[in-house]
Order: sequence, then C-alpha cells, then structure tokens
Amino acid sequence: QVQLVESGGGSVQSGGSLRLSCAASGYTVSSYCMGWFRQAPGKQREGVVVIDIDGSTTYADSVKGRFSISRDNAKNTLYLHMNSLKPEDTAMYFCAATSSARLPVFATFAPSWYNYWGQGTQVTVSS
Repeated sequence: QVQLVESGGGSVQSGGSLRLSCAASGYTVSSYCMGWFRQAPGKQREGVVVIDIDGSTTYADSVKGRFSISRDNAKNTLYLHMNSLKPEDTAMYFCAATSSARLPVFATFAPSWYNYWGQGTQVTVSS
C-alpha cells in the first residue's frame, strides 16, 4: 500500500522559507517521477515542480528561482525547499507520485497522471 505523508508546512512572513517533506512508504521515491502540487481556496490544483528518475526537474514559472525539489533516496523522502515566499504561495501543498519513470511533457503538471497523493500540508504566507 502506497502512502505519502507531507510535513513541514506552517505560517511564515513574506520573504521567509520553509522545507516541506514527503515521506513515502510502499513506494520507492528514486524509481518514479514525483512532484509537488498546491491548491489555494477556490482555485484549481496546480503543479509546482516535478522531478523524474534522472533528477531532471520542471518548475512552474511562478516558483522558478525560489523553490527547489530534491530527493533523499536513503530516507525515501521527497523535499520541497521554498525560499522568498510570497502571500500568493499560500495554499495546501500536496506530494504526488506517478507509476512512471518519466512523463510526456504535456503530462508534467497534469494531476490525472499522478496515481498517489499525500494528505497535504498547509503553507500560509502573510504580508
């Protein structure tokens, strides 16, 4: 049974930083394409960043240069490092996992391609 558990969310002031963690079980982080998505109240879930098994990454334009994704294979954990946070980053952040090593370009930020999802961790950024 695959389980993804996010942690590390919280409340920070604009310009602050947070590191989100996604601990996986029943799933090998190093073997599949994974990503982070976020959803703000009243908005659609949107892709933040995706990483494939080669370490190749794709970032949403809105977070490029501020966020960074990484994996610790020994801990079977995926991370999202968030810097220079803005109020518009406020959202529930979800760890998502596919059953593919790589995804077609068009599927990178398509939620339907991700088979497993964590429960989410809230990030709130105040002005």
